[in-house]
Amino acid sequence: MRVMRIDTSTATILMTEAPAPKLRDRQTGEIAKDAVTGEALMTIGVVYIDQGESSLISVTVPQSGVMDGLAVGAPVSLPGLVARPWESVFNGQARHGIAFRAAAIAPGAYPAGQEV
Repeated sequence: MRVMRIDTSTATILMTEAPAPKLRDRQTGEIAKDAVTGEALMTIGVVYIDQGESSLISVTVPQSGVMDGLAVGAPVSLPGLVARPWESVFNGQARHGIAFRAAAIAPGAYPAGQEV
């Protein structure tokens, strides 16, 4: 499946939800793991603002990529951010979307001239 790299150099990214374990199975509480490394995965809610447009997205990062100093509402950086389209069929219903993944989430800064 195609992976699209996202250039975040001009974007403002604000954390809207603190990192939480990504669940593989909501009924059992099983935590999702990276298919290659076996490392636990985390999800983080962010608002991605670029060129006057904003989107609320959920980003998956490996647990080791969650850096100290994160605060809800504060700017963050998402090195290695990629988007991967997905589709599946569940109970006869076709579903599709875009999954976002980054190598890490770290405290960031507002782009020059964009402080709130």
